[in-house]
Amino acid sequence: MSRRNAAVKRPILPDPQFNSRLASMMVARLMKHGKKSTAQRILSDAFGLIGERTGADPLEVFETAVRNSTPLVEVRARRVGGATYQVPMEVRQERGTAMALRWLVNFSRSRGGRSMAQKLAGELMDAANEAGSAVRKREETHKMAEANKAFAHYRY
Repeated sequence: MSRRNAAVKRPILPDPQFNSRLASMMVARLMKHGKKSTAQRILSDAFGLIGERTGADPLEVFETAVRNSTPLVEVRARRVGGATYQVPMEVRQERGTAMALRWLVNFSRSRGGRSMAQKLAGELMDAANEAGSAVRKREETHKMAEANKAFAHYRY
């Protein structure tokens, strides 16, 4: 990490198909080996499946899923006098969104069988209904933070 100056945060351009910055971020998380068109097709197919199954606007379902799986607090390791404490800290909005997207993609990939679009659609619909693995991960993160609330005074 450079000591001279902080890296400039690049603006995220909205996805051309859905006109959503969140969708653009999701495409980036889905992408493997620089294959952006494949990632876009997966997201597009997943949105098609969501629209088919729920009858609701897929973009709204997606945004709800991300909102439901975004953590508000997390624990971070902090060494104090030879002991390592799990210190609960609030999560910035950008980091929370990034974590939610990462969890959604990872848990979609670990789902059984079928195509990636179907797995992603399933995970997004579950998360929108506050049921999926990503939401469970968020709850675990919150429980960890709650359990370690006693060490909150070690925050940095």
